[in-house]
Amino acid sequence: MQIHKYFTVLLGCTLFLGTANAQKTLKKSVTWPVIEKEMKPWTRWWWMGNAVDQQNLSIVLQKYKDAGLGGVEITPIYGAKGYEKQYLQFLSPEWMNALHYTVNKANALGLGVDMNTGTGWPFGGPQIKPENAATKLVIQQYVLKAGEKLSEAIKIKEAKQDFALLQAVTAYSENGEVRDLFSKVQPDGKLSWSPDRGTWNIYAAFSGKTRQMVKRAAPGGEGFTLDHLDKNSVNVYLKRFTDAFNNKPQGIRSFFNDSYEVYGATWTPTFFQEFRRNRGYDLAGYLKDLASKDSTGENLARLKSDYRETMDELLLHNFTQNWTAWAHGLQAKTKNQSHGSPGNLLDLYGAVDIPETEIFGSSYFPIAGLRRDPGDVRNVDPDPIMSKFASSAGHTGGKKLISSETFTWLTEHFKTSFSQCKPEVEQLFLSGINHVFYHGTTNSPANVPWPGWLFYASVEMNPNNSLWPQAQGLNNYIARCQSILQAGQADNEILIYWPVYDVWNKAKGLDMALKVHDVDEWLYPTPFYKIAKELSKSGYAYDFASDRLLKKSTVNGRLISTSNAAAPYQVLLVPQCEMMSVETLNNIIQLANNGAKVIFQALPQDVPGLNNLSVRRSQFKSILAKLVFTDKNGIKTFKTGKGEIILASDVQKGLQSIGVNRETLTDTGLQFIRRKTTTGKYYYLVNHTANDIDTYVPLNETGVALILDPQSTATGLAAVENGKVRVQLKSGEALFLQLAANFTGNKPWLYLNKAADPMVITKPWNLHFTAGGPEIPADQQLSQLVSWTALSDPKLQAFSGTGVYSSSFDLKEKTAKEYLLNLNQVDESARVWINGQEVGILWSIPFQTRIGKYLKPGNNTIKIEVVNLMANRIRDMDIKKIQWRNYHEINFVNINYKDFDAANWAVMPSGLIGPVTITAYY
Repeated sequence: MQIHKYFTVLLGCTLFLGTANAQKTLKKSVTWPVIEKEMKPWTRWWWMGNAVDQQNLSIVLQKYKDAGLGGVEITPIYGAKGYEKQYLQFLSPEWMNALHYTVNKANALGLGVDMNTGTGWPFGGPQIKPENAATKLVIQQYVLKAGEKLSEAIKIKEAKQDFALLQAVTAYSENGEVRDLFSKVQPDGKLSWSPDRGTWNIYAAFSGKTRQMVKRAAPGGEGFTLDHLDKNSVNVYLKRFTDAFNNKPQGIRSFFNDSYEVYGATWTPTFFQEFRRNRGYDLAGYLKDLASKDSTGENLARLKSDYRETMDELLLHNFTQNWTAWAHGLQAKTKNQSHGSPGNLLDLYGAVDIPETEIFGSSYFPIAGLRRDPGDVRNVDPDPIMSKFASSAGHTGGKKLISSETFTWLTEHFKTSFSQCKPEVEQLFLSGINHVFYHGTTNSPANVPWPGWLFYASVEMNPNNSLWPQAQGLNNYIARCQSILQAGQADNEILIYWPVYDVWNKAKGLDMALKVHDVDEWLYPTPFYKIAKELSKSGYAYDFASDRLLKKSTVNGRLISTSNAAAPYQVLLVPQCEMMSVETLNNIIQLANNGAKVIFQALPQDVPGLNNLSVRRSQFKSILAKLVFTDKNGIKTFKTGKGEIILASDVQKGLQSIGVNRETLTDTGLQFIRRKTTTGKYYYLVNHTANDIDTYVPLNETGVALILDPQSTATGLAAVENGKVRVQLKSGEALFLQLAANFTGNKPWLYLNKAADPMVITKPWNLHFTAGGPEIPADQQLSQLVSWTALSDPKLQAFSGTGVYSSSFDLKEKTAKEYLLNLNQVDESARVWINGQEVGILWSIPFQTRIGKYLKPGNNTIKIEVVNLMANRIRDMDIKKIQWRNYHEINFVNINYKDFDAANWAVMPSGLIGPVTITAYY
């Protein structure tokens, strides 16, 4: 149900929140926070070809504001063909004028502005010359026998590698002897060395270039991809922005970096030096191993682990922290998608101001009536545990906002309903995300014919979407949820160590990009993932911790990650893992000494890496030998200092032994997340099951419970019985419970108990079309509700837009406690009026709302405005071969990245299909 811009409805009492004076008059009973711009959903805003002008920018920003968006994230990309004269060169004076206008206009409207530090993705552009471009390790092999001279010069053979640098030459004999020959290579590449015995394999390492170009670049943003591992190259890249900005803040809230999609960038020219300094040995002596195709050797896996750890350090220090420091110098934040990076995701997310995950594809939810056509979804399921890497970094680092690129390829183009968006975004909320970015909105000038400019892989959250007139329904729901999910602190009881060395300890390949799309390789097979899934299902709440985080964590009765972070953790959980560094093991034991409770699912087996292995193994075994456990009721415990270490293969049994309790409400099928504030706690409860739930649920938190419905904005004191709180949630619904010592001025929540038989509205319906196209159909008189595409007017099969249904019904008497309106099937969203009063937007399953306060005895009128999908109109255009997509680079593709064509689609049901019923509750 809709909340009208800036006011909150509390049990029939309307409290305006739009002005400072009004806010001063609020009573203590107000429980919904004032909706600020960061609480609203934002959107990635594609500037196609940078073809923007002030008039159109002003128009669309106003539309975004009116629809309930809180801000935009500018990402320039390739343009539409035929509009080249309108293109602006990225960061040119003209482009900067457009940016300044956008920021000023957005600020005047109460919108925020973020900006991609680049165009398309990944970072790169014309300022990146080959010497600063993404780099790869190239290894060439030669063979020399005793007495022979190498006939060819040691020069890179791969084409287009003019800037390749020879960095190491190492020879290996048949009996295992290794020689460094780098100094034997002459300036012309000739090798002045000949073996005096046996056969030698010679390996030459070059610092080559990947030659990857910026993907989907905008005019003025074309060029090589940046070498993210090299600080000087990063500084060269950022200087172009500093110069364009005159080294002054531009009013940008946050600079954005998309997921790390730097393909084949396995090297940087300083890698040998950094490796030697941080790992303690010379990587140049292992060129043979780096070039090996072996994927099984133990020592090779250890070498690769050291290599990956070095890459992690380079990316963290030279790019992520460096870029963030640069942004802070411009009084802006950073927002980073760390996934896909060859490093520790938790640390990379944690090094920026706003960690950002992404969901790609769609999830299966057994919600009754929710459409999920196999042909319209990608074979990818977003995983909430993957999202928790970003939220964990935010929680443990004390960051208020944790964002997500949302709804990327949720369905096929033009077929995404708000009902499909709702559970997907709720799953994000449950994983700790509280700052949604749509993927997304294309800036489209008013003079471009419908459907305007569009970007592939998008839910088309823009004013040309036929659903747009009712986008406030979804947007305001998200804003209300985020207003609470951004409050206080995350309230999770368990901190789970992520054993990254187990991930890195693989002999196959070189770098290891930890991608959203490859979780079945690096995440799913691990005990870490399995225990996280188990704990979620059982009702435990947790965050993840890296080695670096444990190093700086403290204990004050409970475990504290940072001074301004999430609520302290009751326990540190170490899942079964093979590899752990001596430093991390010592840090964990020291935390226990200081008073922390620690549970090991199993003790780690070995140390990672190759250098000084026997010494480190000895140290490791010595530390473990001091952990002398006592068996008590099947739980092994070791008291140390002020704390305790528990060894328990049954993790839940170990948690119970130290009084860490699960939320048993999950036994009902409900899912939850908690937030802790200075006055109490919030529970966000979601019913993604196929069943309606009406039960008393137990909560670990005690106190008076207030129900807050984020769809209707209604609030009321919950019924409590034997310490349990009664909740009524239909399949697909969600609510908040606020727990506090007391509440003043709030009435009891009205539960829907005894239902009378539903009354079906059987009077004829008038259907009048008010907006849309390609043509506005004639009015219709309906004796029975059906899809408007099934009516006789042929225009209706191609129509996308708005139809208004009007009818009436008789109510003999108004004696029930409440009346529930049920629209049943709606394709796809509906705005309802009863007796001339707007009830709100019913934008998602189950399309129900309470209407008692709008009814009167006798005759009542009902008006329902319905908007349908864009799909039928797009289908008609493709059947008629009307050209509507004509873009540079990728043009426009379908969900399988093939040329898009809707001509063979079936007509999508549209309109109010019902039946429309009203049920009295006594």
